[in-house]
Amino acid sequence: MKIFLCGYMGSGKSLVARHLAAKMNYPAIDLDDQIALMKEKNIPDIFAQKGELYFRKLETRVLKDTLADPASLIVALGGGTLSYGNNLQLIKDTPETHMVYLKASVEFLTNRLFNEKETRPVISHLKEKEALEDFIRKHLFERAYDYLQAETIINVEGKTPETIADSIAAKLQ
Repeated sequence: MKIFLCGYMGSGKSLVARHLAAKMNYPAIDLDDQIALMKEKNIPDIFAQKGELYFRKLETRVLKDTLADPASLIVALGGGTLSYGNNLQLIKDTPETHMVYLKASVEFLTNRLFNEKETRPVISHLKEKEALEDFIRKHLFERAYDYLQAETIINVEGKTPETIADSIAAKLQ
């Protein structure tokens, strides 16, 4: 079984993946971390030097490798992974996968991401909170269809990563 955590950046995918992996005794991987290891560069540097399209192509390659791996895994996807190419269909077409959408409101994500925007290449250029909010609102609208393909939807607001992992594990048993 491969459990994929999807959702917008800042929804807690990476942290929840680690907690869920510990609870279910599965290894956890983060697609962004895998890409950074493969290229020996951090994600902001990859974006700055090669651009988003290059990054998305790498992301698809790492996703395909992950899907081909016979091991059970918890996988934290990037916020835009499902919206690029046929990544969503690749996951849906692979047996023994389960997708979980970590859902959060525009306001929640804006407040969480505003102070860390410099470390996130897609939003680092946005200087005002209102601009960030508009950006998130637009992306959530564009990505809603993909995110809502998940078999499980968990609202993350007001919950700890441990509580979210507990909810996911309970739904999978």
